[in-house]
Amino acid sequence: MQKFSELVYERPDIPAVVKQYEAYNAAFAAAKTFEEAKAVFEQVEALETHLYTAASLCNIRNTMDTTDEYYDAEMAYINENMPNLIPASKVFNEAIVNGPFRAEFEAEYGVHFIKIMENNLRIQDARIIEDLVKESELSVEYSKIAASCQAEFRGETCNFYGLLKHMESTDRAERKEAFEKWAELYAGVADKLDEVYDKLIEVRLSMAEKLGFENYTQLAYLNMGRLDYTPEHVAKFREQVRTVITPAVARMREKQAERLGLEKIRYYDESLVFPYGNADPMGKKDDMVQAAAEMYAALSAETKEFFEFMTKYELFDLETRPGKHLGGYCTSLPDFKAPFIFSNFNGTSADVDVLTHEAGHAFQCFLGERLIPVSTLQGSTSEINEIHSMAMEFFTYPWMEKFFGDRADEYRYAHLCDALAVVPYMVTVDEYQHEVYKNPKMTAMERRAVWSDLEKKYMPWRDYDGNEFLENGGFWMQKQHIFLYPFYYIDYALAQICTFSLYSEMKTDRSAAWSRYLNLCRAGGTKGYFDLLHDAGIPVPFEEGAVESAVRGVIEEIENAGY
Repeated sequence: MQKFSELVYERPDIPAVVKQYEAYNAAFAAAKTFEEAKAVFEQVEALETHLYTAASLCNIRNTMDTTDEYYDAEMAYINENMPNLIPASKVFNEAIVNGPFRAEFEAEYGVHFIKIMENNLRIQDARIIEDLVKESELSVEYSKIAASCQAEFRGETCNFYGLLKHMESTDRAERKEAFEKWAELYAGVADKLDEVYDKLIEVRLSMAEKLGFENYTQLAYLNMGRLDYTPEHVAKFREQVRTVITPAVARMREKQAERLGLEKIRYYDESLVFPYGNADPMGKKDDMVQAAAEMYAALSAETKEFFEFMTKYELFDLETRPGKHLGGYCTSLPDFKAPFIFSNFNGTSADVDVLTHEAGHAFQCFLGERLIPVSTLQGSTSEINEIHSMAMEFFTYPWMEKFFGDRADEYRYAHLCDALAVVPYMVTVDEYQHEVYKNPKMTAMERRAVWSDLEKKYMPWRDYDGNEFLENGGFWMQKQHIFLYPFYYIDYALAQICTFSLYSEMKTDRSAAWSRYLNLCRAGGTKGYFDLLHDAGIPVPFEEGAVESAVRGVIEEIENAGY
């Protein structure tokens, strides 16, 4: 493999891929033995791997610079043409599920492999190709709107991430000023974002109707691969969060106000943990990557090999800059079995969180693509994948001195507080989406009212200090998952609860906890959600009392920390 910057992108010939797919379908239909059918299946795997590598490389470079006209046009081509694979892909899936070799494929790759195939048949259909293209176009439109937002702040040109750093200042006036500017950016594009979201809701409803679902929520759950649980399970989980975690976070906010010498925590105070300033990482990007290399070399033989691969081939884009897509993610270049980490460093502890969270995703990807021969099974669904990332944040606690020096304990405390405090926000995002798709004809202002009510339910401490746009429910717009990845957010909350269970074991038997985690990573998506958790010895978060059991020790640690 070459370094990432040296990789050559070539536009995939998707019409040619469709024809090749059709040829493989014919060969599969003519197979007389399982060995012949399996050989065709492996050829299809290779075809798809090469196609998705090209698409992934294009997407990465497009998000690195959303103003680059070449990659913008290439992504438009891919988004427009990729759905044309659906008819041929569906024929192939049907041949496996309903054909003479189903039992052999199930014996070779497992029961869950067939379940995934059956699910794909429910959500793949030529009738929704135009809708999928439209959804992709709207997603690109959203990303451009968000990436274009910039503001002048105290002589500095800042995007959303740049302003967030100022919201951790020890100067409350600076925090409030940055907050007002941050809110102003969203308010300034709110009409555009509302319009894009209206269109996204419309096109998603269209897909659900064409596929015969009662509502989009049903389709979204299957799109997310949720084969083991339902919205009713999730609703019960949210209620556990409301009754157990919300009161604990409310107490934490009161203690934070005392620590900061404030009568009450406003939104722009929430990120400041210590009155003399949060623990920020030492050094620049290259220093932190070097520290991460030393950390992963010490953590385990597997993580050492993984991170050496990442650094050798420069599989990162970490620093924020104008025109760069918001957020952070991990993706893969499957031809090379190479993960890629994307982020927007802003000089805060969040930069270190990326080197642990996204590296957790990348580590599992690195293992899965080497251990599991079938791409469908190399990774799991997001509520498992987020355990890979969130647990890595905690497994790396012993090496935080490399990043924060003598303030490492303060970082660990702040990180633990944030890990707990963000869960009520996560379930707010989830219930908001359930309400939106339950009542898709709501106006933009009605949606904001729903958000405002849910904030009061799950985050009663939230105070926007009179900012009209946010007081009226505009805060939902800052969560890109709502636009781009519908119903992908409760997964973080479910994974956080599972991670807390692992964290408790880390403190008593680190070796056993690491073994469970490593086995979970190696298993990828070879089994369903419940089975993967069971094999890893992690309680299912939906079970009665599971949330309280998982967070009890975390709450005690926070409340007894002495800060």
